[in-house]
Amino acid sequence: MGYLKKKTGVYYLINAVLVFLLFFVLLNLINNRIINRTSTQILTLICINIILAVSLNLVTGVLGQLVLGHAGFMLVGAYTSALFTMNIGLDLKIAFPISLVLAGLMAAVFGVIIGIPALRLKGDYLAIITLGFGEIIRVIANNLKITNGAMGLSGIKSLSTTKNPSPMFIYAYALAALTVFLMFTFGRSRHGRAVIAIREDEIAAESMGINTTYYKLFTFVLAAFFAGVAGGVFAHQIGVIDPSKFDFNRSVEILIMVVLGGMGSITGSVISATVLTWLPEQLREFSKYRLLVYSIILILVMLFKPSGLLGRYEISIPKFLDKLFARITKKTAKTKTGGA
Repeated sequence: MGYLKKKTGVYYLINAVLVFLLFFVLLNLINNRIINRTSTQILTLICINIILAVSLNLVTGVLGQLVLGHAGFMLVGAYTSALFTMNIGLDLKIAFPISLVLAGLMAAVFGVIIGIPALRLKGDYLAIITLGFGEIIRVIANNLKITNGAMGLSGIKSLSTTKNPSPMFIYAYALAALTVFLMFTFGRSRHGRAVIAIREDEIAAESMGINTTYYKLFTFVLAAFFAGVAGGVFAHQIGVIDPSKFDFNRSVEILIMVVLGGMGSITGSVISATVLTWLPEQLREFSKYRLLVYSIILILVMLFKPSGLLGRYEISIPKFLDKLFARITKKTAKTKTGGA
């Protein structure tokens, strides 16, 4: 057993330090105007997409159920959060965090409504029915007065200002880090192992006493909750939302992030969400061909690495340091033995 393995808390401590270090570096660069406002918005969108990709990976990768309506939960969260902050009359600094909780809860309610009938199905049938539900949610939002129909909502206030673009980034980064942490720990908990058992063999898992219906629904609702929270941050980041922003193409984009990174790999979803958010912004002149580029990348990945870039492997700096320390120790021991 390596030095770091003797203290399992060291893994979490090192990861936490690295996450905080990256945060403070980026925040200082933003506050000192080294990273401009446009780049700050891109970083915020990256964090939002990380939340969406990691939460979808919980259902598609860890649970092993193909879902194509994740943008529908994002829509519910976006409208819930925006309507709350626009009509409650509270200061935005107080209303915004409350609205994110409400956005997640409302998306979770829709997750229960959709999940109960949908999760009775498997494979392509589940993908089709979740796609249908996602489109139903979008069509309903397109025809309600409270959502302003196809015109959508405008004038949604943001915590960020021209002089200080960092507040929305702080929220998005903190929520992305929290989502990654919760999904990672959930996957390694007793409940997470039960979900993985369902993915590997549902019949065997049920015969071992695992309540497959409960765990499938719980996982689906948990993913919907975080998609709703991401939708709330997204609404206040861009300031204008309409149902067309949460269509089938949006669900496909999120799914591509999961598949490209590796179904079941949290760090894979983080990497792919970062790249697939940053790349189109750098190639705005070719934005019309974005989905074509995504499709080509996905086809190439499926041909040459069907499991995705990382498969189910997780990149762990503490483990890398542990292996490095073990190698150094071995070399030192051999040198001393040879010298003797």
